[in-house]
Amino acid sequence: MSTLAAKSSILLVLTFMLVFPSVLATKNPFKESKPCKRLVFYFHDTLFNGTDATNATSATVANITGLDRKHKFGLLVVFNDPLTKDHHLLSPAVGRAQGFYFFDMKNDYSAWLAYTLVFNSNEHKGTLNIMGADLIYEKTRDLSVVGGTGDFFMARGICTIQTDTIQDDYYFRLKMDIKLYECY
Repeated sequence: MSTLAAKSSILLVLTFMLVFPSVLATKNPFKESKPCKRLVFYFHDTLFNGTDATNATSATVANITGLDRKHKFGLLVVFNDPLTKDHHLLSPAVGRAQGFYFFDMKNDYSAWLAYTLVFNSNEHKGTLNIMGADLIYEKTRDLSVVGGTGDFFMARGICTIQTDTIQDDYYFRLKMDIKLYECY
């Protein structure tokens, strides 16, 4: 019985020795800080409605499922939308938002987005990668900035989106307030 107790004690000490240093080695708890870079852009999406291919910047690639037509469950859209500094669609584009979104809930309007902001202006060069859930009826929604290239190399942060306007099912504009907390 004493050898079992000794083995248990040794195992307990070894476990403590392995776990305790890793706890001490962790960084300080997260402290909210100011963003190292903050950007505001507008994302203009014009869905192809079957008649205006010239002005369309997005298209449906998978239709609504039979499970829930009311909330567009299963609808998949790809886009290559202009990105502007103000809310005017015809303002000079500073880049493009390229990616996709799909409606992912059967009982409410919700979409999941994944896109890259591709900058082509004199002010910014490179890309920012953004993804996350878009609970459409919320006033603001936070998406994750998960990386980037060029001026935004390995950037991390939050992109707070807000629906600025909607016109039927064919046009919407999002305001994006991007706060980067890791800038290199």
